[in-house]
Amino acid sequence: MEAMNVTTRVREEVRLEDDSTQTELQKIRLLRAMVETRDPSAKEEDDFTIRRFLRARDLDLEKASTMFLKYLKWRHSFPNGSVSVSEVRNELAQEKVFMQGKDKIGRPIAVVVGRKHFQNKDGGDEFKRVIPPGQEKFAAIAELKGWGYSNSDVRGYLGALSVLQDYYPERLGKLFIVNAPYIFMKVWQIIYPFIDNKTKKKIVFVDKSKVKSTLLEDIDESNIPEIFGGPLPLVRLQDI
Repeated sequence: MEAMNVTTRVREEVRLEDDSTQTELQKIRLLRAMVETRDPSAKEEDDFTIRRFLRARDLDLEKASTMFLKYLKWRHSFPNGSVSVSEVRNELAQEKVFMQGKDKIGRPIAVVVGRKHFQNKDGGDEFKRVIPPGQEKFAAIAELKGWGYSNSDVRGYLGALSVLQDYYPERLGKLFIVNAPYIFMKVWQIIYPFIDNKTKKKIVFVDKSKVKSTLLEDIDESNIPEIFGGPLPLVRLQDI
């Protein structure tokens, strides 16, 4: 088991070096030293996580440090140091988030069915915590067919956006918004100003008549979800 762990660490180090500039590698070490003096729990975080925070703040050490320490404080608010299934049970019960397949550059694909989202009594606290597992980037497809006013949980959407941008920076690789109805655009006008510029560039509104062809630009046919004309059935997030 120890040998396997060592092998895994070596592979991760090689992958990090292959995918990082020398400046990034240097700043990863500097940022780690900075945050570990303020919060020793930072030692538990891998270099990929630290790199995400650096990239989110354009390699600015001070800004990345502030952001990372805020993330650690938020994470400490969970008993196990991370979000458990029991803490998002109501959200998972709605069966609106699915995972299956990968895009052409290897990012896991999440599918969110908008018409299944309804504001919970907790005011959206659970919804804000539903993030695809892992540390790598993921692609997401928001299916909004059938979305209506009963799904227009602006508070929940803003909360989820805040968590994604503040605590999981650089996780979202691309977001396809599919079958968006006119009434959704009214809500979008409220949400849009709160989206940071980096995230805005990752969002694509898909023409209703070109859904599959647009997805095929980034996703191989074999990985297209069946609800968009592909072969893959939806797999619930809790079943991953």
